[in-house]
Amino acid sequence: MEEIKVMVADESHEPYVDTILETISEAAKVRGTGIAKRTHEYVTTKIREAKAVIALCGDDFAGFSYIETWGNKQYVTTSGLIVHPKYRGLHLAKRIKDLTFTLARTRWPEAKIFSLTSGAAVMQMNTQLGYKPVTFAELTDDEAFWRGCEGCVNVDILKRTERKYCICTGMLFDPEEHLPAKIPQDVLERIRKIDKQENK
Repeated sequence: MEEIKVMVADESHEPYVDTILETISEAAKVRGTGIAKRTHEYVTTKIREAKAVIALCGDDFAGFSYIETWGNKQYVTTSGLIVHPKYRGLHLAKRIKDLTFTLARTRWPEAKIFSLTSGAAVMQMNTQLGYKPVTFAELTDDEAFWRGCEGCVNVDILKRTERKYCICTGMLFDPEEHLPAKIPQDVLERIRKIDKQENK
């Protein structure tokens, strides 16, 4: 098998958006658990903002994840982690997760990074990176983040419990407890350009 490359996505990866969304949707059906739905525009924006990580085997889609900031950039989530069924069992999810985590730490070193997951494998990866299980009260109170749960099949549980808990486990990484991360120089340059444009 050709080498699988894991990289920060850029505009050249936009043709993969439909495949990414289909892969996420299929995984949600198979697992029978909640995965919040994302639009084509949303995923495209994450790619353009250097907030997405893609894995490719040659030109074949292998995996994806993205990051987003909340609460005035005090919090960052790593979300939408998916590996195409053809490439499962190769530790690819960990490689993708490691790069999204490093990207989040590089761009917003002071931010707390969190994850909502119902998957044991993701919980294990998070634990290895230094995340700790927390109550939902310790996560962002940014309403825009919680609206993302509206597309999940379990949203009724979240609403019934007044957002205290759900099927997912909340996990939080506090940067004050850890050393800084490293990301490639060319990606840092790209991020600086994007940040400059955002701050104009």
